[in-house]
Amino acid sequence: MDDQLIPRGGATAGAPCPSTVLSWDGHELTAGDSATGESVRVTPASLWLYAYDSGDAPVTGLAARDADGLVMLDLPGDWDPSQVRDFGTRAGIPVVPGGDEVVPGSDEVVPRGDDPGPKPRTLPAGRARPEDRARPEDRALLAGRAPGWRRLHGLTPPRPPRWRTPLIYGVGLAGLALMAYLISVGAWAAWRGLTLVGRVLIDIIEVKWLVVAFSPLLLAIRPLRARLRGFRARKGAIAGPPGGPNLSITSTGELHIDQGMERLPDIQATGLLLYRYEDLTGLFVTDGENQPLHHLPGPWSPDDLHRFAERNRLGLAVHRISREEYLSLVRACPRASP
Repeated sequence: MDDQLIPRGGATAGAPCPSTVLSWDGHELTAGDSATGESVRVTPASLWLYAYDSGDAPVTGLAARDADGLVMLDLPGDWDPSQVRDFGTRAGIPVVPGGDEVVPGSDEVVPRGDDPGPKPRTLPAGRARPEDRARPEDRALLAGRAPGWRRLHGLTPPRPPRWRTPLIYGVGLAGLALMAYLISVGAWAAWRGLTLVGRVLIDIIEVKWLVVAFSPLLLAIRPLRARLRGFRARKGAIAGPPGGPNLSITSTGELHIDQGMERLPDIQATGLLLYRYEDLTGLFVTDGENQPLHHLPGPWSPDDLHRFAERNRLGLAVHRISREEYLSLVRACPRASP
């Protein structure tokens, strides 16, 4: 329908297309997620097409922002720029290409920074590649969230069947018994050959969980890793939510942010600022002049951060901040993990 907008592809190359549907009710934007049944209504000052490099693959999406450029609603996916422009025009809402900002109180789009620079660029025509549109500053802008921030993925969370977990453990225990038997009769080479053939077969049929049949010790690795992580957090060696990101200190004394497969540059940090702004929480990594270096929005354990800062001789401040303070920190921070 002409009064609706849907994405044309996934947030990364090869990812499934979100089932997100956008529509206008006057100046109010309604975003529906047919995969989960969720629905969100916001009144944005602008729509923003973002694209940033996650290290593994470029990530694209559309965000609804308030008058200060804070993200009210994040909608990952590949959105057609010309369709987004037409969609915004119907409601009189400006559309901002990635990396640019809307001047508060006007519809003018200018490049980010103090210098207005050259004439504002227009939305790219055609289907530009995500890697061509990716801009490093989009990461920091996307991490600047407005109170009530939401993210709609438009995807059904993967739910393995109920039978899969007991079957995985059963297959793993059978593999462990077979391994023990072959080793006990001196057939270690036979076991190695069997595991090699098994892993090749798994790659062909793409049933990855069957790997526990040929590497049964994997059954113990996950709980052991969880216990080891908890032990390191209690000792102050790391800090962060169980699913990441996690903070640690390198052998050279720099702060390392572990974000899965993503490679982030280590930081010469001297302090941490744990903040709360209305319903938002997060962490700023700071330098010796208390200037923000990296923004990590989301929940953080104050106790874990206290142990981590104390062990590694970092300053730790915990504050409830105002909107003005939050905006100042977000705008000054050059890097973030959105």
